[in-house]
Amino acid sequence: MLRAMSESPSHQTELPEADPEVWALLQGEDQRQRESLRLIASENYVSSAVLRASASSLTNKYAEGYPGKRYYEGMAFIDPLESLAIDRAKALFGAEHANVQPYSGSPANLAVLLALCEPGDTTLGLSLPAGGHLTHGWKVSATGIYYNAVQYGVRKSDHRIDMDEVRDLAKEHRPKVIWCGHSAYPRTLDFAAFATIADEVGAHLVADIAHIAGLVVGGVHPDPVPHCAVVTTTTHKTLRGPRGGLILCRKAHARAIDRAVFPGLQGGPHNHTTAAKAVAFKEAATPEFTAYAKQVVANGAALAEAMLSRGMSLVTGGTDNHLVLLDVTPDGISGGQAARALDRCGIELNANSIPFDPRKPFDPSGLRIGVSSLTSRGMKTGEMDRVADLIHRGIAGAAAKDGNPDDALCAAIANEVREFVTPFPAPGL
Repeated sequence: MLRAMSESPSHQTELPEADPEVWALLQGEDQRQRESLRLIASENYVSSAVLRASASSLTNKYAEGYPGKRYYEGMAFIDPLESLAIDRAKALFGAEHANVQPYSGSPANLAVLLALCEPGDTTLGLSLPAGGHLTHGWKVSATGIYYNAVQYGVRKSDHRIDMDEVRDLAKEHRPKVIWCGHSAYPRTLDFAAFATIADEVGAHLVADIAHIAGLVVGGVHPDPVPHCAVVTTTTHKTLRGPRGGLILCRKAHARAIDRAVFPGLQGGPHNHTTAAKAVAFKEAATPEFTAYAKQVVANGAALAEAMLSRGMSLVTGGTDNHLVLLDVTPDGISGGQAARALDRCGIELNANSIPFDPRKPFDPSGLRIGVSSLTSRGMKTGEMDRVADLIHRGIAGAAAKDGNPDDALCAAIANEVREFVTPFPAPGL
């Protein structure tokens, strides 16, 4: 029976023959990623090396536990691989301890709470409508259901984080953990100021740098590691790695963090993803990556300036990082309508709430736009004006037709997009 299985056509043939339906969908996605303006701030392109590691025989191996302390045999290559990823992560971020096993950013954040808090303990984080993340205590997340989550926001006057409010809330509620980090905040985070407040109230400061990790290691955003008990991140945004998570912490919290990840929340790690993380960490330690991070910030600023010159309304009036948050309220349509219309134009981004948004979260007023993917394709500041123009025209077309632009207009813009991106090959595809 085993012999028959090993010789079966579905087990031996390549994907195009083994499963033409899946192959066709993969080919379609590859083409879409090559031919569209990918502006979702949480996405990027990985290198061929990262893709190769992700699609390796390591996916066949189970490895519950940690290097040297596994529940399975056959670890001759898995243990050194995970140790290599750990060492590279520690060196890249200058951290005392690293856990490379989290499946993604949300499990990493939940592991931090499991390690540092008891159920019902108070936490303090940036609210979702102000640019925070679900896992910083928003009410529909486990982090807001099983913990007493208090939320800080941004000022109405400039949509910047109000550190006075953070301090007042921290003193009033005495949280066990203070989160600093975001999913849609276009400005620099002041980790030192957060650390001062955390020290005042005896809280653990945790930075979630999922969106800005690549900018941190590239030296174009302040470093949270010296100021925080724990730092979490995904590896697939500005860091240009595979879909996955990472936890960095001080040695004092290493055992609690490791136990929270396994066996607290997860079983065996995804070894193929661990390998891809290791590759990404090596790539991020190069001068070429530093240049990339600097270009991301420059492109973000150039895109913001080009949008403002066209009369578009940006939350906080610009950006310090890889993303801009656009308010489409002046156009008379919702962020959802604008995002769907732009998708028809070959421009991929996402609807997003803005601070003090009068609309509901499922149909918000904003668009979140990121430049990481375009920068990975080799675009520079000179291309950002054209990007802003394409976005502006797509939104104008949608606004003129109550959110449903003409097919001809969408087709014309999509064709322009394809021609525009052709000289900038999509990495890895």
